[in-house]
Amino acid sequence: EADPVYSVQLLKVAEELFSFGDEYRLEYHQSIPDVFPFYRSYSGYGDELLWGALWLYRATGDTRYLNKAQAAWEEFNLGKADKHFSWDDKKPGAYALGWMLQPNNTMYEDALKAYLSFLKIDAPYTPGGLVYLDHWGSNRHSANAAFISLWAAKYGDPAEAAGNTAWAEGQLGYILGDNGHSFVVGFGVDPPTHYHHRASSCPLPPQSCSQHNWGYVQPGPNPNILYGALVGGPNQDGDYEDIRSDYQRNEVACDYNAAYTGALAAMVDIS
Repeated sequence: EADPVYSVQLLKVAEELFSFGDEYRLEYHQSIPDVFPFYRSYSGYGDELLWGALWLYRATGDTRYLNKAQAAWEEFNLGKADKHFSWDDKKPGAYALGWMLQPNNTMYEDALKAYLSFLKIDAPYTPGGLVYLDHWGSNRHSANAAFISLWAAKYGDPAEAAGNTAWAEGQLGYILGDNGHSFVVGFGVDPPTHYHHRASSCPLPPQSCSQHNWGYVQPGPNPNILYGALVGGPNQDGDYEDIRSDYQRNEVACDYNAAYTGALAAMVDIS
């Protein structure tokens, strides 16, 4: 709205990208083999076709994109989410978006409700109450699920709003320190200080970080505080150590903070 000319340009590019991806169907790691050990697409590209088509329908109102979304749903059997809403697997987010765009289409509603039921009833938890969806970035997956639950609290079935809000609030409370210490850098009680982040762990210039791998091995707290960063999180047994070299539990990343930030904004909106 602030720049309609630029908005038209962005939408045109988005449509071109979707068309390209729909026509030339390759896994990300097939196109760029070097990413295979790190960022391969475990969920495939079907969920991205569904996700992209729904967003383009919202942006354009063109029913061709609804038809594309329906085709992807059927072709790739996308009606059941595995565990995550993440950079790799968009299905839970697509359920929420599809329900918003087609409130009378129970396909999306039923799928989202089934996912939320899995989170609350069947998913594993740490002893302190964090839903445990993956050993890598456990906090990230909890926060992403909380975001979906808060979406459902605001836009979904009013009869389930209170339960969806309370569950998400519990997940965010764990992350913010209700279980004894915070997992957010620079916030709350006993927050992480040895998180795995290159620039944060290096000294300010002109001091060198390269000599003897100083930033990685130095025993003290990170010299530069990365306020607000969410660290990976605990093991399923709740164990967590603030050790820079344990990057599985102490890595920070843009995707760790993405839906977590949205969940925080949702809690502010609700309050």
